Parts: sequence; C-alpha cells; structure tokens
Amino acid sequence: MIPSVAPAPADQAAQAAAVQPGPGAKAALARFSSHRLAASPGGVAGLLWLAALVAASLTAPLWLPYKTEDQDFSAVLSGPSAAHWLGTDELGRDILSRIFAAAAGTLGTSLITVIVGVGLGTILAMVAAAGGDRTDGIISRVTEIMMSVPGTVIILAVIGAVGTNIPVVMAILGVLISAGIFRVILGQAKSLQSQLYVDAAKVDGVSPLGISIRHVLPGLTNTIVVQCALIFAVGMLIQAGLAFIGFGPPLPEPSWGGMIQSASQHVYDAPWLMLPTGAVLALTVLAANAVGNALGQAPGTTASHLPPAAARRRRMKFLEAPVAASPEAPVQTQDAPAEDQLSVRHLSVGVDNGGRLVTDVSFDVEPGTVLGLVGESGCGKTMTALSLLGLLPSGVSVAGGQILWDGTNLAAATDRDLEGIRGRGIALISQEPMRALDPMFTVGYQLTAAIRRLRKVGKAEARTEALSLLEKVGIVDARRILKTYPHQISGGMAQRVAIALALSGQPRLLVADEPTTALDVTVQAEILSLLRALVKDTGMSVVMVTHDLGVVADICDQVAVMYAGQVVENGKTAAILDNPRHPYTLALLAADPHANRAEEMPERLATISGQVPQPKDWPTGCRFAARCQFAGSACTVPVPLLPSGAGDGLVRCVKADELAVEGLEWVATEVPTHRLLETVEKDLA
Repeated sequence: MIPSVAPAPADQAAQAAAVQPGPGAKAALARFSSHRLAASPGGVAGLLWLAALVAASLTAPLWLPYKTEDQDFSAVLSGPSAAHWLGTDELGRDILSRIFAAAAGTLGTSLITVIVGVGLGTILAMVAAAGGDRTDGIISRVTEIMMSVPGTVIILAVIGAVGTNIPVVMAILGVLISAGIFRVILGQAKSLQSQLYVDAAKVDGVSPLGISIRHVLPGLTNTIVVQCALIFAVGMLIQAGLAFIGFGPPLPEPSWGGMIQSASQHVYDAPWLMLPTGAVLALTVLAANAVGNALGQAPGTTASHLPPAAARRRRMKFLEAPVAASPEAPVQTQDAPAEDQLSVRHLSVGVDNGGRLVTDVSFDVEPGTVLGLVGESGCGKTMTALSLLGLLPSGVSVAGGQILWDGTNLAAATDRDLEGIRGRGIALISQEPMRALDPMFTVGYQLTAAIRRLRKVGKAEARTEALSLLEKVGIVDARRILKTYPHQISGGMAQRVAIALALSGQPRLLVADEPTTALDVTVQAEILSLLRALVKDTGMSVVMVTHDLGVVADICDQVAVMYAGQVVENGKTAAILDNPRHPYTLALLAADPHANRAEEMPERLATISGQVPQPKDWPTGCRFAARCQFAGSACTVPVPLLPSGAGDGLVRCVKADELAVEGLEWVATEVPTHRLLETVEKDLA
C-alpha cells in the first residue's frame, strides 16, 4: 500500500533568535530553529537516529570489533557479553558488526526506490498538469494500469530474470510506486498551474518547462520531501521482506531481512537473536516516518487560534495580582465597571518571544454606545478587538493589563469562561463574512444551529427566530435566503447574514472588525444604518474597528485613535472630530476628503509621509514623531496619555495644548519638518 500525505501549506513559523558565536552559526541555527522539523521532538530524534546510523555504517570498517564473516564457535547463539555487545548468531558471528555492516547497503538501495519512485511520479504529475486534458488522460490511464499490476509478481519475475540484483529490484519497485506518487502530486500540481502568477508567466512568454521549474516545482517541494521520507521507510520494509524469504544479498553478505530470517529459526532456543536486528529495523522505519510526519505538518496547521496553554497560564496571574502601573501612563483609581460596560485597562498584546504588538491601551464602552477604533493598517486595532474575545492568533496573547466585563477579567479568563461569553455576552462581526459562513451548509442550517446552541431552544423555535433575525437585519425574502448557500448570495447580503449570526446569542456587545470595508458605498450605508438601528432598539454596545473617519462620524459616540500599537487620543466623537488635539488625528482628518465641505475642499489633500513603524522599530519617545510636522526635541521621551482639556478626552502629545491654542493645522506640503513651525509662526505674525 502506497502511503499518501495531503500537501501541507508553506512554512509560516516565526524565526527564533539564538545566541551563538559567529554570524554564520547564528544564521544556520536560526534557520533550523524556525524549521518545522525542529518543532517536532520525534522528527529531531528520527533525524539524529538516521544520521548516526549512516555515519556508523559508512565508518564501520574503522571501528567494528569483528569482520562480518569472523566466526567464534565458543560463543554460538550467545547473548550480550563484553566480547559481543549484542551477542552472536548460529555461526558465532558478531551481531553488532553484521547489523552496522548491512546498514549502508539497506539504506542506499532504499534511496534508489525513493529517487526513482518520487522522481518519476513528480515528473509525470507536472507533465500531466501542464499538458492539458489529453496528456493528463494518457498518463492517468498508464498509471492506473501500473497500479492494477501485482507488484510482488513483477518483482519476483525480475528476480527470476536478472537474479538477486537488489539495486535493480529496488529501481523496479520505484517505478511501480511512482504511479501512487503521481496520484498524490497531480492534484496539487493542477492547483498550482491555475494560479494567477502562472497565467502571468504565460503572458510574459515563459515556456511550459520554465513555468514548471520556476513556479510549479517550488510549490511541490513540501509534498515531495514528505513522500521521500515515507517511501524510504517502505523501501526498507520491502527489501527486508525480500531478504527474509531468501531474495536478499548473496550469502555470506549480511542483510537485515536475512538476519531476521536466521533469528526466526532459533526463536525458542535463542529468543534474544531476534531482538537486535528487529529493533534496529523498527527504529529506522519509525525514524523515517517521524521525519516525514514532522516535515508534513507546517506549524500552525493544527494549532488553535486561541492562545496556547503557556499563554493562558501567564494570563491567570493577572487575576491574582493588581494591574501594574504602565511606565507610560499614570495610575488612576478606577471604580468597578457597571453592568454591561466594557473597561480595558493598560492592555498589552504580544507575541510569544516577548515582542509587543499593542501597549498601554485603555478605554471604556458604555452600554448602548458605539466606540470607534480608528487608525492606519498596522496600528493594532484588530489585535485589540480580537483580544476582547480571546481570539488572538496562535503565538499571540495578552501580555498585560485587564479586560473587565461583568466582573470577569477576560485577559486572564480560561477557555471555559470564554465559551460562556463568546456569542452570548460578546459577539464578533468580521470584515469578511465568509469567515463566519461555511460554504458547505445553508444559511438556515448555520443560523438555526447557532441559535439552538446559544439559546438552548428547540429546532422549530430556532427556525422561527432565524427568520426574525434575517428580517431584523433588513433581508426581505428571509425564507428563501434560509435555503441558500453562502456563495449564492451577494457580499452585502452575506454581511447581513453574518450580522444575524452574531446576533443569534443576543449579545450585549458587538465587536465589528471593519464590517463595511469590502462593500460598495450604498451597501456600506445600509449596514451602518442597520447597526445604528440595532444599537437603538436593543441597547447593546459596539466596538467598531475602521479606517474610515466618515464611519466614525456616522455611527460612533466615542472614538479612540490608535497609532503604532497605542491609543494617542480618545474621547467623544464630536469633540475629537471638531477639535482634534493630536497631530496624527489632525493628519487623518486633513487627508480625508469626507472631512471637508465641498466649498472648503482644498486643492490638494494632505498626506502623511512614511508609514506606520513595525513593532521592532518603535522609538522610545513619541511613536509618531518621525512622521509629524510638529515634532521637536520634547518628543524624544515617552509621552503619557493625559487629559486633553476638551471634555473628558485624553491625548498623548506634549504639544497638544500648543497646537490647540495656536490653531495649527496639518499642512498639505512637502516642506521639511523642522521648517514647518517657523512657516506657521510667520503666517500668524
């Protein structure tokens, strides 16, 4: 039976840091540490066993205590001793010497099967995928005939024709196995041939051979490596089986299968004889399979999107100790949040290696209000939103602070605690509705299943409630939509269904992660109107993640402006949009065409030079200073979040009061930063 393994996605493991002398050694160790093989203890052990076996076999003449044909008639069928560590066989030959002397031939001839089988199968799959239906049909019919032929009969016929020539026999075995390898790789090769970058290569005039080598073959590497490891193990077993029945290397040359066959004749009078060779063969096969399994499983393919156990244990410490004061923010005495109020205090989100993605984020969401998290991509908005439900990606976890909801600190809550909150207390609306809708099931099945699970009601009542929810989110023909599949409805309709799905547990807080970004303007307005009506009718609160200040102005009561993983300004929406105190908020408004009236529209909208810095590049002072038109020497030190002087808002800028008093605005110009203040002062004078 030919083993097959489904293609695994490309390795996406984060690179781990290592401290070793010399940059070459550090780079090599970092590459190995980031490889999926290093993440598997079984894979590492298997690789070490195979490497040790090959090294010992190749150097056998230098260290083996006896030659394979040496006989000691005073120690026939003896067990382990000081002279013979693994004992002797029926002729007094040293078992240790014969095992390692036979290893090189066994492993080498098994590699012939791998090279022929995987190589031929890969070539046939690539030719069939690139050659069209006719070529695919011809090759598929040939491989089907090969798979229908009894391989054992063919191998025995070859042995009868050419004798016990193990390399030839293993090559023939590789040809037979190539049919199964072809079937495994063909599907993935066809998928790669349909990719857009392959079409682009065809347009550029790249030959079919060039496309196969440059674009298709690299995508097959993972599957090829996995099949090599597994076929290697199959080759060893088949070779040992042939030797066991007498078709191995000619006597007195040792082979693992022949040694096992000899041991089987003395299973009663010398049972130990079977153990050494059988154990070495079994360990070698297990090692090859362990390496194949490790290579076939990319990190994260089976990992939960929830924080790992180590991260959950770290979070539990937050329940036992008060929140430490952030070095960037003053300690403020906070009363316990009211019922249905979300209070985030000094939240930090980081990766497992200690890096930070979000730092010192604090805000409150009152019942029946909408909070907008606004900022450019890479500012930490989505990470902040996902942390509210404990849905951070694998490898990312809450590293500090509190998320208070109904007397529970969600930052340190267990999975069982979060199961009782997700869907019922807090629900999520994702940017892409297809993340919430399974294309394999109808809308009605998914919606009624969620209602039955979250509300503990019967099937009939759940279906009635599903119809009501669809009507509530503005779907007119609700009965028809219940019978459709997600791919049969439009994007706007799918987003409405996703909102209905989020409402199925009657949550009191909705986390909406850019729910209108992928929609056109008309549908976007309808979704915002729907959310506004839901807040008014149900009294629930919403955390809205968005890039669009127009959305903030339309629906949000409060707004928190985020930049480079921290809140730089927050407060009531009207106060911040009418009287922004932070330069980043000024810049966002100046760059937004919807923030200006038609008669006041400038000839040229303002821009923000540069881009949001990566977490590794965050400065110790103001993180916006490098892009700010008003930056000065005072911006090089950490800036706390302080009262802005505008109502109950907060701002993280040392020049907030100066900008407000002088009425400075973000200038749509490319004037160097250090000259802007001088230019503005001259204009004021």
